[in-house]
Amino acid sequence: MKTYPRVLTIAGSDSGGGAGIQADIKTISATGSYAASAITAVTVQNTVGVESVCPIPVETIAGQIRAVLSDIGADAIKIGMVNSPEVIRTICSELDTFAIRNVVVDPVMVSTSGHRLMEDSAIEVLTSELIPRARVITPNIPEAEILAGCKIESQSELPSIARKLSCGGKVSVLMKAGHLTDDELVDIFYNAESDSIIELKSKRIYSPNTHGTGCTLSSAFASFLAQGFSLDDAARAAKTYITEAIAAGAEYQIGHGHGPVDHFYKIH
Repeated sequence: MKTYPRVLTIAGSDSGGGAGIQADIKTISATGSYAASAITAVTVQNTVGVESVCPIPVETIAGQIRAVLSDIGADAIKIGMVNSPEVIRTICSELDTFAIRNVVVDPVMVSTSGHRLMEDSAIEVLTSELIPRARVITPNIPEAEILAGCKIESQSELPSIARKLSCGGKVSVLMKAGHLTDDELVDIFYNAESDSIIELKSKRIYSPNTHGTGCTLSSAFASFLAQGFSLDDAARAAKTYITEAIAAGAEYQIGHGHGPVDHFYKIH
């Protein structure tokens, strides 16, 4: 019998469908893998913003993870919105139990509309307990500034910041440059396993539809790792996917705020 490359996404739900679990499942499916999920919180949101966040009990989060991994299994895990220390420690415990190597952490702290999605007390636990268990993390500029404790002014700083966030060269880091102002974006991927850096270049795409881009990129990365791609090749493939999805989605209007990318652009 055939089998699918399997990805478990652990993240919050987005009722608007553009980010979170919904974006993860779309991305994982569109890039050729099988998506399972464990929901950490239910958000009330749309393209305009986040109205509220309802956390899921930690016992239910752990139960979802165990139910998936004990039966379906996973070739990669993507972790997104984890809003409290208790949720993070619960996930860490399950990661230790099932020992999945390909763990991609997107350190989601603030939504596209500016709503805080993580408690301040959770940031230290994220840094000290979850990130060291990851194979890859995918921070954007604001997230990297919080994690590194410094302001980032230019793309030339990204390689040193990536190394700074690598837990002493143990965790690979995809630094996203989209929040800077350059017309040419140069994302930086620090491969901690080869101690090397590659540049992932693209032209800036001017589009209002950028909701869920971080969720989408990290899920694509996890999907390609699940399919057996090397770290560098998975980073390149994920960058290509998000760039093309943003470009294709720029032609559409969904809602009155930041719309989604076109996850299924190859089909459309």
